[in-house]
Amino acid sequence: MSLFDPHFTAILTEREASGTRRSLRSVVREGGMIVRDGRRMLDVSSNDYLGLADHPLLRERAADWALRFGTGARASRLVSGTLDLHRQVETKMAAFKGCEDAILFASGWQANASVMPALCALSVARTGAPMLVFSDRLNHASLHHGCAAAGVRQIRFRHNDLSHLETLLAREAEKPGLRMIVTESVFSMDGDRADVPALRALADRAGAFLYVDEAHATGVLGPKGRGLSCGMADLTMGTCSKALGGMGAYVAGSKPLCDYLVNHASGFIYSTALPPAVLGAIDAALDVVPDLNEERALLLEQAERLRTMLHGAGLSTADSTTQIVPVLIGESERAMAVASGLEDAGFLTVAIRPPTVPTGTARLRLALHAGLSDAEIDRLGQAVIALAGDVA
Repeated sequence: MSLFDPHFTAILTEREASGTRRSLRSVVREGGMIVRDGRRMLDVSSNDYLGLADHPLLRERAADWALRFGTGARASRLVSGTLDLHRQVETKMAAFKGCEDAILFASGWQANASVMPALCALSVARTGAPMLVFSDRLNHASLHHGCAAAGVRQIRFRHNDLSHLETLLAREAEKPGLRMIVTESVFSMDGDRADVPALRALADRAGAFLYVDEAHATGVLGPKGRGLSCGMADLTMGTCSKALGGMGAYVAGSKPLCDYLVNHASGFIYSTALPPAVLGAIDAALDVVPDLNEERALLLEQAERLRTMLHGAGLSTADSTTQIVPVLIGESERAMAVASGLEDAGFLTVAIRPPTVPTGTARLRLALHAGLSDAEIDRLGQAVIALAGDVA
């Protein structure tokens, strides 16, 4: 027993009472199905949007590179951990994103949480003033954490409200320091999109650096699945753990940007490099993804089919236009009850609750994948309507 255990227990009890306590539950995967607690369910909660986590080429290359090159990179990239494989994958990623260079990180969280402080330090070093960070209010927690780690107070604009952003940029125009606009391209809890071309235009007028988190767009949206920011962002961060079916993350941009991060991003400098098996899966995914146009089109069609059903029953899916379809419920306890009912109906989904989303906006987060049939989408929609329809 530790000295703090009574404090831990008290906080967890408070969370239990508010319906926001989380717990880990083991699952067994069978393709697009999940078995949990003896119950077999269709998985509509994961981020494997194109089903690549089970793709034979990714499996084969991951296994091949592990057998040939070992199970670990053994050190950080700046010690002895940089393999030819790392540069091979980074070069391929940069070409995929239409950028000069790219560098790999262990996860999207690690990338955002360490790249943000590195960029904020640039402003102090070059101008003597803090970075002015203009951030969408609904940005991922890792981006907010990165700003907190940098000691920077964000200037937050209303979600996807570019008029508000323009007003804030004008208000701060005379302040010293470099400027950076930070957004996701697809927002993970709402499934809506940022207007990246308009953000690029605003950034150009304000002399601001544009940072775009493409975690939920990479592989799914844009020409050949290259995302929504291709050629428009100064920095693109994306993950390999969602539509690319593996693990890890990348930052893509100019060669000077990537060289700067190699020298200043703590998450890169002080972490052991990604292992060969993970690199093999990323490398294979980059070979496969550009040719999955039919799968991408089907995925978005199925999402629209589901939204149409839910809207017809009076349920809100916020401003979703992507493969992420939230169903707004309201209170945490009710969202948990609906999610539990869906499990009984054979669907694994997740109730997203505060503090992940604002108070009073607890929701189901339906994350679709390209392997779902029309019949499965219809059954899912009917089950959600039956369970959540009375909260509309």
